[in-house]
Amino acid sequence: MLYFKRWTIEKTFNNTKSNFKETKAWYSNTRSLENQMRLTAMSYNLMRVFEEISKTQQPELIHPSDKKYSEALEIRQQQAQKRDRFVNPLFFQARISRISSYTIRAVQNAIITGMSLQCFMSSLVARLVSRPQLIGEH
Repeated sequence: MLYFKRWTIEKTFNNTKSNFKETKAWYSNTRSLENQMRLTAMSYNLMRVFEEISKTQQPELIHPSDKKYSEALEIRQQQAQKRDRFVNPLFFQARISRISSYTIRAVQNAIITGMSLQCFMSSLVARLVSRPQLIGEH
């Protein structure tokens, strides 16, 4: 379970390497490296804020990756019940998912085109999907 919880931190590093293209340092001196780390963290946090706010705009909708996770977890729960077992309840708590490539591209396009924040947030909300109906109460 600790490894599972630690995995959310690993997703952050993966996002910055893969989606933000932060694979190498700009300069070698300490001050430059600190500035680069701060800018990367601020960019990641800003993307996270946009994605999380889009989810709160319509609470009955969720991100497609959250839907996939919930459905897989429900299947796991059913399989465990057949064997008189249970899935650890910590898996059912809110989780930090990877920032979607769609969100990152949408932010980049909004900056390039000068799109208003309202239009930008509407496009993120439009990407959300219906929440699956789970069988058991968790």
